[in-house]
Amino acid sequence: METAEPAAPLSSELLGYPADARVLIVNCDDLGMHESVNAAVVEAIEEGIAGSASLMVPCPAAEQAMQLLRRRPSISFGIHLTLTRDGAGHRWAPVASAERVPSLVDAEGLLLTNAAVPQLLAQARLEDVERELRAQIDMVARSGLRPTHLDWHVLADGGRPDLPDLTVTLAREHGLAARVWLDPRRRTLRSRGLPVVDHDFLDSFALPVAGKAERYVQALRSLPAGLSEWAVHPAVGGETAAEADLGWAVRRSDHAFLCSRRARRVIDEEGIVVIDHRALQRVWAPGTEGLDA
Repeated sequence: METAEPAAPLSSELLGYPADARVLIVNCDDLGMHESVNAAVVEAIEEGIAGSASLMVPCPAAEQAMQLLRRRPSISFGIHLTLTRDGAGHRWAPVASAERVPSLVDAEGLLLTNAAVPQLLAQARLEDVERELRAQIDMVARSGLRPTHLDWHVLADGGRPDLPDLTVTLAREHGLAARVWLDPRRRTLRSRGLPVVDHDFLDSFALPVAGKAERYVQALRSLPAGLSEWAVHPAVGGETAAEADLGWAVRRSDHAFLCSRRARRVIDEEGIVVIDHRALQRVWAPGTEGLDA
């Protein structure tokens, strides 16, 4: 009679939690996109239930975001690897310069828009992608900040098979964790002892704005044992056309829930452990503290 192989441990167990622990990362994506986003992200972490953030280096408010992070060394943050811009009104250029990454840019030397993702994935040369991602990581390193992880803007785990591999390579090289949430790579990494999400990944842009608070509460009440992650997108403001173009309704609804007493109360009632990516980084890169200053 054959004996079934034991199941791979949950990522929460790899982090040292018991098998029945319900562990959650609430990560604020898009830090650096706009000053209204920066303000909301800081508040969601310092006053709300969020535990970490991800910085978009090519964006216009990235420098202000890095200044905020330097004044708040307790905030855990990663790098939101960015190869697209959210719309025609956002004039984000590559950090490495258009001349050095020609397969990633349009005729104006700007990153392609989210609507052009299929074109980007078809034409992007891996060497250009690596050059741009290294430029984004290096800019953060030169600022003296110490990120904890790498994750992607818009492109999920990278959008095509070679990009997640590159992400993991860069993460291991720099002593960082990586957000990996699609199979089969997720299962493979967990089987190798690297913590990644155990369950379906929640992106707040996939939730309707109407009734969002109730959906968040339901998600918390039904959170399974293991490691889960939410990618949330808080912002305040919304009075200008540029802010509205950032998906203001989604972002304002995220900010309202993250900073609400109800959110904190439900987490406490359910006994959910909210962590940040530093816990994952310690397993992905033991003995490191992120990028060298």
